[in-house]
Amino acid sequence: MSDAPGKGTAAAETAKPGRLRDALRQARIEAADRTGVVVDLRDAEVARLEIMNEALDPLFAEVPDQIDLFERGISHGDTPRLWIDVVAHVLMGRDKRMYRFVQDTRHGRIVLAESHDAAAIADAVTDYVARRMIERERALAATSTALPQQVEANKPRLSRFWAFAFGFIAGIVALFGLALVAAFRSP
Repeated sequence: MSDAPGKGTAAAETAKPGRLRDALRQARIEAADRTGVVVDLRDAEVARLEIMNEALDPLFAEVPDQIDLFERGISHGDTPRLWIDVVAHVLMGRDKRMYRFVQDTRHGRIVLAESHDAAAIADAVTDYVARRMIERERALAATSTALPQQVEANKPRLSRFWAFAFGFIAGIVALFGLALVAAFRSP
């Protein structure tokens, strides 16, 4: 009887490393399969974003070269993105088939458009690009009209300085003259 438990224990001890080794091998295979799926999903996301990028080619061909607001490109990271400019980008939704056009603001990220259809997102990006170009024109117009006003605003300050300097010098000359007159009158 004493031999039976010892033999059973020895058999169990030799069986455990084999089972553990098999379980570890199986876990590694499963992890590799999951990683492969993740890589395949990421590749699919990048492929869809490249399709969107190609759909936007005609739009960006119309944007004049001197307008440098837009830096279009695909970033390959944990979450692939198609950047339109520094604050707006297209990314894939959670189901990896829906396009999401979002803009980062100081109050957080806002969704500008969301659709399974690439044409709908392209239209939303077109509207966004048009609004940004109008904002740029307004900013440039405001800057060009404000510049002459700033120059004119500086002129009165300079004339006030010269008036002050002339008054100061005239006061010193008058005091010096009074001192001379007082010196000649007193015997």
